[in-house]
Amino acid sequence: MADQVAAMCDQLIKAVNVMMDAETSQIYRLEALKFCEEFKETNSLCVPCGLQLADKAQPAVIRHFGLQILEHVIKFQWNNMQQQEKVQLKECAMQLLSNGTHSILEEESHIKDVLSRITVEMIKREWPQHWPDMLKEMEALTGQGEAQTELVMLILLRLAEDVITFQTLPTQRRRDIQQTLTQNMESIFSFMMAILQLNVEDYRKLVSGARAHCRVAVATLNTLAGYIDWVSLVHITSGNCHLLEILCLLLSEPELQLEAAECLLIAISRKGKLEDRKPFMLLFDDVAIHYILSAAQSADGLAICKKSSESAVEVVERRYIFLKRLCQVLCALGGQLCSLVGSDVEVEVPANLSKYTEALLAFTTHSSQFLKSSTLATWGALFRHETLSKDAVVVEMAVKYLRACMTNLVKAGFPSRDDNPSCEYSRVDFDSDEDFNSFFNSFRAQQGEVVRSACRIVPLEAFQIAAEWLQYQIASPIDIGDTTSKTAEGLCSLLSPSVVQWDAVTVFMECMVAHIFKSLEEEKLPIDQSMELLQAVLNYETKDPLILSCVLTNVSALFPFVIHRPHFLTQVLYKLFKAITFDIGQDNKVPRTRAVKNVRRHACSSIIKICRDYPQFILPCFDMFYNHVKKLFSSDTTLTHMEKCSLMEALVLISNHFKDFAKQKAFLDELMASVVAEWTSDEMRHVLWDPALFLSFVGADQVVTEQSTEKDTAGLNRGRLSFCLYAMLGVVKRARWPADLEEAKAGGFVVGYTPAGAPIYRNPCTAQFLVLLPNLLALIRTHNSLFVPENMARLSETFSRAHEVMDAEKNVVLGLPQHLLDIYDSPVYRTNLERMQGFFTTLYDNCFHVLGNAGLSLQQEFYTIERLAEEIAGSAFVSLDHVPDHRLRPMIHILIYFLFKNVVKYH
Repeated sequence: MADQVAAMCDQLIKAVNVMMDAETSQIYRLEALKFCEEFKETNSLCVPCGLQLADKAQPAVIRHFGLQILEHVIKFQWNNMQQQEKVQLKECAMQLLSNGTHSILEEESHIKDVLSRITVEMIKREWPQHWPDMLKEMEALTGQGEAQTELVMLILLRLAEDVITFQTLPTQRRRDIQQTLTQNMESIFSFMMAILQLNVEDYRKLVSGARAHCRVAVATLNTLAGYIDWVSLVHITSGNCHLLEILCLLLSEPELQLEAAECLLIAISRKGKLEDRKPFMLLFDDVAIHYILSAAQSADGLAICKKSSESAVEVVERRYIFLKRLCQVLCALGGQLCSLVGSDVEVEVPANLSKYTEALLAFTTHSSQFLKSSTLATWGALFRHETLSKDAVVVEMAVKYLRACMTNLVKAGFPSRDDNPSCEYSRVDFDSDEDFNSFFNSFRAQQGEVVRSACRIVPLEAFQIAAEWLQYQIASPIDIGDTTSKTAEGLCSLLSPSVVQWDAVTVFMECMVAHIFKSLEEEKLPIDQSMELLQAVLNYETKDPLILSCVLTNVSALFPFVIHRPHFLTQVLYKLFKAITFDIGQDNKVPRTRAVKNVRRHACSSIIKICRDYPQFILPCFDMFYNHVKKLFSSDTTLTHMEKCSLMEALVLISNHFKDFAKQKAFLDELMASVVAEWTSDEMRHVLWDPALFLSFVGADQVVTEQSTEKDTAGLNRGRLSFCLYAMLGVVKRARWPADLEEAKAGGFVVGYTPAGAPIYRNPCTAQFLVLLPNLLALIRTHNSLFVPENMARLSETFSRAHEVMDAEKNVVLGLPQHLLDIYDSPVYRTNLERMQGFFTTLYDNCFHVLGNAGLSLQQEFYTIERLAEEIAGSAFVSLDHVPDHRLRPMIHILIYFLFKNVVKYH
């Protein structure tokens, strides 16, 4: 028998060596693997061979294979074994645990792992019915040394994982084992706590054997983490949270702090009855909070170490992970605090709340953008909490948080750069600048929410911080940095120091103003200081489009204060009108950069917003406003159709407050006279009703080269069509009757009542719309007909792909980001094909926007148009079998949603 075992072992050793040899051919490796697998499946010598191969005198790879054989036997042959064989194998396995390994520091981790697996597989089959003393035997093993203690911890951890986490055994067995574990949990926890304390004490005392005790302590902490997640909270909080206190003490031990933090995190994140969670408040006691605060305050330098070169630094991954866990611990503790304080369990605000918030602030001011972002939810919860938000500590901390935002809102830390301490951490957390940029945009949006919550608590202090910061930016010279604009010398790029600072203060100002009006009574508002600030912003002049865009946002943000000082209105409008015609003076043949376009669009949007939100306030200036717009239209040839229509939209918003139907209708007739004349002309009628003429009119049947110097008549024609539709949309979308019924009646807007007594209104733009509608429906019908094969054949070679999805839209769908600096910094060159694609897409969308908004704005007058259903069916629903799917979206989303949702109401 012994000779057979020895001979078989020799063959198995050779087979394993063949498999593991890098020089072995694939054929020989497969043969060796087949031999080993067949041995495990069929040979009766598995147990003796496995034990002989597992002897610690053998090389690690052979020992591992021997142990795998034993594991295979237990997993797949256990039920077929005699009881005596089971007992014998169990004793052999315990013998391996007792003296079958090298010392704790020498033994390979994969040997420890397979040894623990073997034991757990037996436990799953025998405990508690046939192995009642298992826990006592494990406890006895720990008395034999550090190696055995570590193995016991690995066994207990794997048992919990298999039974609770992964549930890798039959239901009845799982219930039996879980029930027995639960019954013995008090003794198991006491046992693990004793092991942990003993080894931590020995680790601190000894010098030579310290590493072995440290290894046991780490294993014990990992095992505790596997139990803390599911055991009763009583075991975690027993003895005045003795376990949690020990874990807090270990936060100061570099070798144990990560595992301790992970245990703490799991424990403090536990849910359950508030009464059961009340003991967690003991973590706010002096000792625990001291260790948490100390670890947090040393956070900034903890994860950084110097490279071999003189000044370079790098992030130490283990330490950085510890900081992330510690930050999560603080946030989880804050979650418990917010749940318990002010609840039915009557928990007082902790005396050490200031130390807790200081620890949280340490992470909020850390160089890592990820750590900063991790604290936001907790700050938000504290600032919104009914009780805690009134506490003096939180009020004081709200001011500190707002000051920290002066740094945190600045977009810095791109992984490709080295201009900020955050960059080193970003290289660990983010794969690319695009990845970081996406994160930071979300991070800043979250910060905005928290800033608004903080402003609710300390509105005046928030205003003071914003005012000081903005005044500082206004006084600071522009710093373009090393990433200057590609288009004009001396201009900033998106990453220039001045731009990121202006961008940050602008976000802060918007958040602050939004809440100061909600938080303060009118007499307490800082009107004089805000007007002084607004005057400084209005006086600030810059030719840099990125900074000017921020300036305009600040003007808009501060505008609510102007209501209390009306004489500032003219200056504000002048600033905005000036920005509408902004340019950087480059060659007219070069397209504007996106940054310049954004400034002009921004100014238009700001004017629309002011006219929408404060029409009564703007009304006295209407004549001045209208005259200035007419002057701009006649003198400035650089205004785009969209910019013109935005100004018309603003005028319509003000005219809604004439509260006089005849006066408003006369104004709208005058405003839209040129559009109505153009849209209803004979030329336009012929073009809009005939697909072939339409394609010729817009130039889609012409062959054009990019270098062509001929006058672009077709481009002008496309512009005429676009302007008409934008103007129609602006008027139909914005023209309204007075909200107050009495004012509407007095102004002549009410024409009758429904049988139910509801008023029937008339819209001052209805007459215009009815004149424009036939050609609008014709354009929709013609556009649908463009996809018919005979009209597709009319497209020239240049524009054969004019109806396909635009490349920019494809990139958005595919999630392909454009490089950050290219987004704003390059002239917006578009090919003739891209222009045509954009024209067709926008034109089609706007047709349905006009129809959809007509239903909302005109209401009864629209839905009672004669033969409306037939007209829409004969236009919007014509040739749909030829229209590609991506072009059906505007019809489904806009027309059906906005138009037909009101049909029932008016029929």
